[in-house]
Amino acid sequence: MSESLPLSTQRVALVIQYLGTHFHGWQRQAHGRTVQEEIETVLSELLNKSVTLHGAGRTDTGVHAAGQVAHFDATGPIPAERWAAILNSRLPQDILIRGSAAVPPTWHARFSASWRRYRYIIYTDPKPNLFVRQFSWHYYHAPLDESLIQAALDPMIGYKHLAAFHRANSGRSHSWVDVQEVQCQRMGPFIHIEIQASGFLYGMVRLLVGMLVQVGAKERSPEDFTQIWVEEHRNQVKYAAPAKGLCLLRVGYPESPFPPEVWFDTQPKFLLPTTTPTEYCLI
Repeated sequence: MSESLPLSTQRVALVIQYLGTHFHGWQRQAHGRTVQEEIETVLSELLNKSVTLHGAGRTDTGVHAAGQVAHFDATGPIPAERWAAILNSRLPQDILIRGSAAVPPTWHARFSASWRRYRYIIYTDPKPNLFVRQFSWHYYHAPLDESLIQAALDPMIGYKHLAAFHRANSGRSHSWVDVQEVQCQRMGPFIHIEIQASGFLYGMVRLLVGMLVQVGAKERSPEDFTQIWVEEHRNQVKYAAPAKGLCLLRVGYPESPFPPEVWFDTQPKFLLPTTTPTEYCLI
């Protein structure tokens, strides 16, 4: 996407974190609080004009982000690297700007991105835990075998037609997805499922996880799971995992405007220490 900006205007990229609990998603809408609207409101007040913030992806209601990326065009003397601190002093507590940087006028948070990566966290301990409730799906109905979940995920690598995991009311004209990496890892009672792709279908990850727990619980085989999406049996995909377990982990670019410590892996993982098995810590 090519465009020119006035000489007094600079394009600023942001790395954004937010707790999705009290948001109706990223994208501005007529009703409901959204992340885009909150940040645009502050930017418009600071620049004394209407400002549009362009995001790399649109997270749904209740979904978190550890490394969302967005950009806006700013006029005035404020250096690009100062915008993070300025915005953080004015934004609500459930939004944080990890970093800000100047980018070329042709750079676009969405169209310049090479991939997006999501993480879904499942908490399998029989006892609930208030401090992980906001960021995980408490699934204790049956033991989950993470090796079976990984076996179900592996065949999805590549350019695949995933209409079975495509919700209705999507503006996307097709269901092809370039899946670049899949991973399922257990850390104590926590199962982390990560999927990286060039782009995602509307509702895709939550529908995937909703069926993957059936595989992990041995209610379906990995082969059954694969057959469902290969043969596009959308009617068999009935349940979406809760939004609170899903996080937009990071967004990748051919040349990132930010150092790795700002964007690469900024959602901590819960770990069960072997020395104190009744306590959890973050890593």
